[in-house]
Amino acid sequence: MEYIKRFMEDVFLKLNEQYPAILITGPRQVGKTTMLQKLMELEGKNRHYVSLDDLNVRALAKNDPVMFFQIHQPPVFIDEVQYAPELFTYIKISVDQNHRPGDFWMTGSQIFKLMQGVQESLAGRVALLHLPPLSQQEIYGGQPGAFCLDFETLQKKQEFTPAVTTPQIFERIFMGGMPALVSKKYDDRGIFYSSYLSTYLERDVRELSGAIDSLKFLNFITAVAARTSQLVNYKGIADDCDIDQVTAKSWLRILETLGIIFYLHPYSNNVLKRTIKTPKLYFYDTGLVCYLSKWSSAETTMSGAMNGALFENYVVSEIQKSCQNTGKNAYLYYYRDKDAKEIDLLMEGDGQLCPIEIKKSATPEKKMMKNFSVIEKSPLKRGTGAVICIAEELGAFDRENLIIPVSLL
Repeated sequence: MEYIKRFMEDVFLKLNEQYPAILITGPRQVGKTTMLQKLMELEGKNRHYVSLDDLNVRALAKNDPVMFFQIHQPPVFIDEVQYAPELFTYIKISVDQNHRPGDFWMTGSQIFKLMQGVQESLAGRVALLHLPPLSQQEIYGGQPGAFCLDFETLQKKQEFTPAVTTPQIFERIFMGGMPALVSKKYDDRGIFYSSYLSTYLERDVRELSGAIDSLKFLNFITAVAARTSQLVNYKGIADDCDIDQVTAKSWLRILETLGIIFYLHPYSNNVLKRTIKTPKLYFYDTGLVCYLSKWSSAETTMSGAMNGALFENYVVSEIQKSCQNTGKNAYLYYYRDKDAKEIDLLMEGDGQLCPIEIKKSATPEKKMMKNFSVIEKSPLKRGTGAVICIAEELGAFDRENLIIPVSLL
């Protein structure tokens, strides 16, 4: 299997020179272990590798952390560290005593802010990164960097980024970003995703929630996939799969904890009081959504009823991934008010709020930006706006509003 270089590698190596402990979180099978094992080869140190997926090793880590670290002394790479939060106190002690950069490399298949035991023990002592599925720039030979709305930056990017057609974009949406599929390690995506759900996801869900009904959970995640890019509707999801709303909320939190889904929260402030408070839901991997939604090919996906929602999910997740791959937080929101005015995406940064519309169109029109004016009431300055679409070339409606091909994300 050909290794696909991850944009996060350079960020990780810089942090490794500064921090005694680095934790990379992210969903199963996105390449966390593969990337760090590759960096171990380049590092040239005699670094121990230990996986807590091994039940015997996990038992030792949980029951006798002192013995665990006598056997696996730093520098050490601990895989799936969330299984033994008992280790974190001893990592803290070692970090405070030795202050050696690069002592502890860790991965976890749970999002840090939702991982039990880490924040209390390692707050301020660990560098945190989140590795998502492969981005289109990683897959198709682009350049690293968080997505921005600077025209000159986008112009330079366009010089080495081929234009893509609508069918090509839906090929990318259908393929998703799982390294094992992108690298052609596995040809049958149906078997891959079926195994992914029944092996990794179901096991991790049980770790977090105890006994579950496997069939109900599969129906649940299928109902969630059908609502990608939409406002979260607990009752609708619960009704679809014959569970109560409390269970639906609990299982959604588990999907978020495992890095399968993420939310865009509504932008609001004291001036914009009429905004809706419900978040919107997105998947990190559009290939998984296509599998769960039972689309059999890129062609049927492109012409199907979910094409707009899938395109929006793709755009939002690519922007999110571009930020995470550089170790930055993505301050992304959406806007919708009680007058039905909506902006698909708002990017906040440097005291500005940048409005973005996402349209599955090759010929965007200026009227698509008609709601951008609502954010002029915000205390933040209105930054550059854009329509992200399937146009062939970068363009602009005027000085303040760009036309951005989806290939430049």
